[in-house]
Amino acid sequence: MFVLHHGDVRTALAAAVAAFSSHNSTPPFGGGGGRREWQPAAFLRPVAARAGPSQRPLSVSIAAPPSVKDGEKPEICTADELHYAPVPGTEWRLALWRYRPPPEAPKRNHPLMLLSGVGTNAIGFDLSPGASFARHMSSQGFDTWIVEVRGAGLSMRINELKAIDEPFTKPIMCCTDYVDKINPNDAMLVKERLIGSSGPMPDSEIANVNDKTTDTITWNEPKLVTELTATFMRLADRFSGYLNEGQLRDISAKLFDQISKLLEDTRLSERYNEIAENISALLETRQNSTVAGQIKDLSQRLVNVIEEGQRSVSPQLFDLQERLSATIEDFQKQLDLIITYDWDFDNYLEEDVPAAMEYIRLQTQSKDGKLLAIGHSMGGILLYAMLSKCAHEKIKSKLAGVVTLASSIDYTTSKSSLKLLLPLADPAQALNVPVVPLGVLLAAAYPLSSRPPYVLSWLNDQISAQDMMHPELFAKLVLNNFCTVPAKVILQLTTAFRDGGLRNRTGTFFYKDHLCKCDVPILALAGDVDLICPPEAVYETVKLIPKEMIIYKVFGKPDGPHYAHYDLVGGRMAIKEVYPCILQFLSRHDDLPTPDSD
Repeated sequence: MFVLHHGDVRTALAAAVAAFSSHNSTPPFGGGGGRREWQPAAFLRPVAARAGPSQRPLSVSIAAPPSVKDGEKPEICTADELHYAPVPGTEWRLALWRYRPPPEAPKRNHPLMLLSGVGTNAIGFDLSPGASFARHMSSQGFDTWIVEVRGAGLSMRINELKAIDEPFTKPIMCCTDYVDKINPNDAMLVKERLIGSSGPMPDSEIANVNDKTTDTITWNEPKLVTELTATFMRLADRFSGYLNEGQLRDISAKLFDQISKLLEDTRLSERYNEIAENISALLETRQNSTVAGQIKDLSQRLVNVIEEGQRSVSPQLFDLQERLSATIEDFQKQLDLIITYDWDFDNYLEEDVPAAMEYIRLQTQSKDGKLLAIGHSMGGILLYAMLSKCAHEKIKSKLAGVVTLASSIDYTTSKSSLKLLLPLADPAQALNVPVVPLGVLLAAAYPLSSRPPYVLSWLNDQISAQDMMHPELFAKLVLNNFCTVPAKVILQLTTAFRDGGLRNRTGTFFYKDHLCKCDVPILALAGDVDLICPPEAVYETVKLIPKEMIIYKVFGKPDGPHYAHYDLVGGRMAIKEVYPCILQFLSRHDDLPTPDSD
C-alpha cells in the first residue's frame, strides 16, 4: 500500500508554490482561476485545450471591465449564458454559468443553484454534452446556475490591474539583470548585464574575476535603502490589518533571516540583530503615520551594516548587492501572493454565496423568492454552514430545498484522506505556503497517475472509482477543473478535523451546533468508496439534523458499481442512479407554499 507522509505533502506544496510563483511575476490571479495558471503540454491534452488569457472575451449581464465585450463568452464556457454577479463591498465579480430549460421541459417554480468543491470551477458540473450534471438538470425544467466563487474559474476582480495597490503592482526596484557568459578569448567568467532601456552598464560596475584581477562592484546604497524602506512600509501599511501581531512578527522575521544569511562576518551580527528588532517593534505599533521616518533611518543603518560586510567578505561574494536585491524582490513576490489570495471560507459563506443567490433571485423572479441548491464537497459544506447560521440568527435562508453531495462539517470520526492537509493548520505554515496551487499539482501528477509505471495511481481513486469515468473525461476533469486555493481557506477547513467540527475564522462559532434547528429539507448523498468524504463523515453531519428534515443515502454496491468523491456528479452510472434520486427530491420541494404556510 502506498503511504503519503505529511512531510511529503509539505515538500510537494513548497515545490509547487515555488514553481507557481516563478511563473507569476505579475499578480498571479487574473480572474482566470484554474485556466490561467498552467497550460499542460500537448501530450497531456486528450481534450480541447483551455482558453488562454488572450482568449477571454466575456459576456456579462452587469457592468464589466472595459476590455469585456458584450454578447460574447470564452469557448471554455459551455453554458447558455455567462453572467457576472457583484459582491458588495469588494472588487469581485462572480461568474455564473446559466443553463436555460428547453421549451418542452416541465415548468418549475424555483431556480437551481450549484456550488462546486474547494479549488474547483464550473467544469466539473459540465464536462461534456453527454456528461453534464448542469445540462441534465436544466433539461428537467430547472433554470440552473453554476456559481464560481472568488478565485475560481472565470470569476474576476472588477479591475484586475488594480487588485493590488498601484505602487506595488510590480517590484518596487528590480535588481540589475545579469547573465553568465564565457568569454571565448580568455575563458574568464564575466558578469555581464543585459542591455535594456537603462543603457549600457558603466565600466566600473563590471567585475571580471580570475586569478589576476578583481574589481569591486559599485555599491548602490540609495537604491537598497529605498527597497528596504518600501518593503517594511508595505508590511506596516498592508499587513497590519491582515495578520495578527504574532504572524506579522513571523513574516518580517523571515526577511531578516534571509538577509542575515548573506552576511558571513559574525562581528556584524549583533548590530544587525539590534536593528532588525527595532524595525520589528515599529511594524507592530500600528501607528503607520509616525513610523515612516524611523523605518527609513533604520533601513539606512541596516544597509550600512551590510555595506561594511560587503567590504570585509572575500572576492567570491562580490555580488552581495545583487543577491540582497533579489532577496527583497523574492520577498515582495511572496507578499503579493498573500495579499492577492486574501480570503477564507467565511468570505465564501458571508459574501459570495449571498451575492450569487440575490443575483439569481433578481434574474429569475421566483414567486416566493427562494432557490433550490445543490452543493458538492465544499459546496455542500457551504450550504450546511449557511443553514446553521440562519438557524442561529433565526432568519430564513431563502432555500426551498438542499442537496449535499459528499459533504460534511465534521470529519473527526472518519479516515478522510484530507487529514493530510492538517500540517497546513499552523498559521506560520500558511505563511510559508500562502497558496495551494491545486491545479498545478494535479496536472503535474496526472502523467504519473495515468501512465506506466503508475507511481501516483492512488490519486485517481481520490477522484473517481475504477471504470466510473471515461478516460478522456477524467483527463479533462483533472486538467481543467482545479484552481489555486488560498492557504487561509485550507486553514479554516482543517478545523472540520478537530473536536467540534468546522468553525468560523475566529473559532468562536461551531457550525454543527445549530443544525438541530434546521427547517429546510435536505438530501445528503455519499459514495461508498469516497476517500475524501467517506460515508461515516457524511453521517456525522446528517445525525445532527432533525429526522423530518433529512434524507440520507449511500450510493454503491458490494459488487459494484462503486462511487468515489466525484462519481456522484459525473460517474458513468450517476445519470441512471443518482440523478433520478436528486430530481425526485427537488420536484417534491419545488412546490410553492400555500397562503396559510410559510
